[in-house]
Amino acid sequence: MANELEKNSMYIENGEASKNFDDDGCSRRTGTVVTASAHIITAVIGSGVLSLAWAIAQLGWVAGPAVLMAFSFITYLTSTFLADSYRHDARRNYTYMDVVRSHLGGYKVQLCGLAQYGNLVGVTIGYTITASISMVAVKRSNCFHKEGHNAECSVSNYPFMAIFAGIQLILSQIPNFHELSWLSIVAAVMSFAYSSIGLALSIAKLAGGGGHVETSLTGTIVGVDTSGSEKDTLKSPPPENVVMKKASLIGVATTTLFYVLCGCLGYAAFGNNAPGNFLTGFGFYEPFWLIDFANVCIAVHLIGAYQVFAQPLFGFVESRCRQKWPESKTITKEYAVRVPLCGVTNFNVFRLVWRSVYVIVTAVIAMIFPFFNHFLGLIGAASFYPLTVYFPIEMHIAQAKLPKYSSRWVWLKILSWACLIVSLVAAAGSVRGLADDVKTYKPFQSQAHE
Repeated sequence: MANELEKNSMYIENGEASKNFDDDGCSRRTGTVVTASAHIITAVIGSGVLSLAWAIAQLGWVAGPAVLMAFSFITYLTSTFLADSYRHDARRNYTYMDVVRSHLGGYKVQLCGLAQYGNLVGVTIGYTITASISMVAVKRSNCFHKEGHNAECSVSNYPFMAIFAGIQLILSQIPNFHELSWLSIVAAVMSFAYSSIGLALSIAKLAGGGGHVETSLTGTIVGVDTSGSEKDTLKSPPPENVVMKKASLIGVATTTLFYVLCGCLGYAAFGNNAPGNFLTGFGFYEPFWLIDFANVCIAVHLIGAYQVFAQPLFGFVESRCRQKWPESKTITKEYAVRVPLCGVTNFNVFRLVWRSVYVIVTAVIAMIFPFFNHFLGLIGAASFYPLTVYFPIEMHIAQAKLPKYSSRWVWLKILSWACLIVSLVAAAGSVRGLADDVKTYKPFQSQAHE
């Protein structure tokens, strides 16, 4: 408590908090419903929306939309639980691990950190892969337009992974998450753009009557080459949890709308042969310029999304290092540097080195394992249960002091266990898919894209 009071005294003059800091001595929070919603949409929509036609093909017309709606509701419900957990005993918790530490404590804090930061690393690797596939798709689209749809048009991912990593090397020097709102808004606009293009092209294919496609009520059938097992920080007032709940509602409702439309209309257009990604897997060839624009939008969106996922990891490592070596000027000293067109920004030697190394390592891993659908599926399966379901439910039970075996306690536990089973099944399918990919994989050669 003495340390906390000493820290606060640095920022409080004459009983009033400095305009640059909150009442707890931390940087003033500037988040709003708009910026929070943009962060959510940027993080959640992703280019995975373009693989939903393939996902619906595995489940069929009955289970596919039902599963989408069910898990959208679960995500929103647990998001409200998480928002209510932001404060504990009138104290703000600025990270997910802090929230778990306040409400649950013990070994669960370490489990949360492992799941959260493992997910962040996995997603940044996945986004490097996905962005390169979209960049490659632009070149292939132009090639198909010139040479014909049966041309080989083989293009390597690796130069584009290097380009993406180069951009991230620069953006990763943005000191903290608070300065990324503009990037998230741009990325959210890009996600709307390419999702809308994919949606419009699916509608056009349906309206044009591009031949009969085979669909199913229960998922893919014999004859189709797929097996069943593949199947912020917010300013206050208003209270942070109220703002975050509104942002969660906007974000989840928006992404669900796009998910259902893209998934169902894409499946209606392509049937059981829906490609893993109908913009990069060439479910469409024309108009080639529109396909190019959509893939550029994907790449731009992923540039922003990478930072949304990487910045919390950067902040965690740097905070721990400052605590462990407070006397090290390499780690703690900030230098004011004037950047053309950007004004004065803070520069730190440790931040430059550590973040650059991280971007390079994730790019190299992406080059070694350039698989898209199954890799993305495994990340989602591994992170969904602990971060989206288990911890929010357990914290809600602890915060609300729900009696053991009460009706609400039982239903929440049933929901938690059901989601665990779904995650395990999904993870098993992704592991099998990755195993099949590895059998035919030749490192550092051009790959056929899903």
